[in-house]
Amino acid sequence: MEAFEYNAAPARVIFGSGTISKLSEEVSRQKLSRPLLLSTPQQVDHMKQLKTLLNGKEAGVFSEATMHTPSHVTDKALAYAKSVNADSVISIGGGSTIGLGKAISIRTGLPHICIPTTYAGSEMTPILGETQDGKKTTRSDPKILPGTVIYDVDFTMTLPASMSATSGVNAIAHAVEALYARNTNPIINLLALEGISALSTSLPDIVSDPSSLPARQKALYGAWLCGTCLGAVGMSLHHKLCHTLGGSFNMPHAETHTIILPHALAYNAPNIPEVIKKIAEVLPGSDGDAIKGLNLLLEKLHVKRGLKDFGFKEEDVDKAAEIAVGNPYWNPRPVEEKPIRELLRRAWAGEEARADL
Repeated sequence: MEAFEYNAAPARVIFGSGTISKLSEEVSRQKLSRPLLLSTPQQVDHMKQLKTLLNGKEAGVFSEATMHTPSHVTDKALAYAKSVNADSVISIGGGSTIGLGKAISIRTGLPHICIPTTYAGSEMTPILGETQDGKKTTRSDPKILPGTVIYDVDFTMTLPASMSATSGVNAIAHAVEALYARNTNPIINLLALEGISALSTSLPDIVSDPSSLPARQKALYGAWLCGTCLGAVGMSLHHKLCHTLGGSFNMPHAETHTIILPHALAYNAPNIPEVIKKIAEVLPGSDGDAIKGLNLLLEKLHVKRGLKDFGFKEEDVDKAAEIAVGNPYWNPRPVEEKPIRELLRRAWAGEEARADL
């Protein structure tokens, strides 16, 4: 066994069904009294439930969280947090709301309690991606990690099947890239494979029966593990491409991850045969070929496979490829513009992934 380093995330996790009932107790445990509640405009109904649980003991509500954490929204939220004298933030939602909570927390030092309602995994990472002037930048700092995460499966029961599918594949992407990260380790490998297994077996069940509690529990458990992977080791080509498409072309986050993942794995496949083998062992229907297994999973989930379905134009392929190879970063296979361009063309067209890039 090779030498390795492992840094455990210090977050406190409360997992189960109905665990949101412990929110007030958690706020008191941390000796907080004026939390600012954060959501997107679509999730204001969740706010009413939180306000009831807190018996009105909140500083205020900010419900303008948006995709890719634009700096102008963060600035507005910071000014509001200061004006209401908030002593903490509670974010409820997916990556957009959690990202805003992190952005406020790292700038102010306010404790962050997080209640995820999707499978994106942002709650388990010390990473913050922010967008300014159409460019997305990412930074990492242990202080960005939310202090407490409350996983309540009940909040995911109403997540539409289509959103559950793409959010779940987004989580799988974290685990896939963790397996071939330069700084991966045996502990993260265990979590990654368990996470991929849990999600790849539960997501098709959710698509066929969105109200299945066992499938929802398994998916949220898998998402937690995959998010932990994202927070613990470096990411490579897949995440770079998704950041490029999100930050510079405003592509939707989870859908983009879903489309790109099999293609990014196909690109790296020649340089990671052992990883491909491990993934194939936990992906149903792979027959020893992880790319086949991923294509099959996306077929079962009835997701859109083309970036063109979300407004990405064929003429943008060249620019996206140029941006993606612009800043050097580690990847198991050298990142070259010509095959990356072809990868993006296939993703634009909605073609199945093939390991011939």
